[in-house]
Amino acid sequence: MTARMSSGARRWTLGLTGAAVGMLALSFAAEPLYSTFCKVTGFGGETRVAKEAVAARVTPIDRPIRVRFDANVDPGVPLKFVAEQGHLDLKLGERVMAFYEVTNISDTPFTATAAYNVAPHKAGVFFNKIECFCFKSTVYQPGVTQRLPVIFYISPELEADRFARDIRTITLSYTYYGSAGAAASAGLGGGATVN
Repeated sequence: MTARMSSGARRWTLGLTGAAVGMLALSFAAEPLYSTFCKVTGFGGETRVAKEAVAARVTPIDRPIRVRFDANVDPGVPLKFVAEQGHLDLKLGERVMAFYEVTNISDTPFTATAAYNVAPHKAGVFFNKIECFCFKSTVYQPGVTQRLPVIFYISPELEADRFARDIRTITLSYTYYGSAGAAASAGLGGGATVN
């Protein structure tokens, strides 16, 4: 004997199935959507990536700001990572180059990636990176020290923003993490090799 589903039960089943498929689709879209939101708004200390041509047209203004540099390594990552300078004092709109150094202190190649953020978070939308070593999976060779540049400027628009004009110090912080499959890719050329 076969039981037929009532039209109400059928609609209910289709609705639940549609909701489950919709939630699955949103779970895959969540990270790219959140990342885009952070880049547009500066939320969570996300900085902007500036094009060289745009950066060249920015006129510095006579408003000093201090940028502090912070370097971190995730536990278990065999890298020594330091900022060459503790801080720089600059003017809003002034293009600046700072350096970090990373050394693989293990006896085998190691693949790692640096992620960054700025604090206070409300400064993220005004912090414009022109060149950065972040988010690039890189193979670091044993005992080798690499000097890594960061070129950036702080937008003069910070001074006109009523919520951000009180900022006098910004901290640029990087953290190195082991890349997924670091051990497997270290000897296979899985990323850019730094010698």
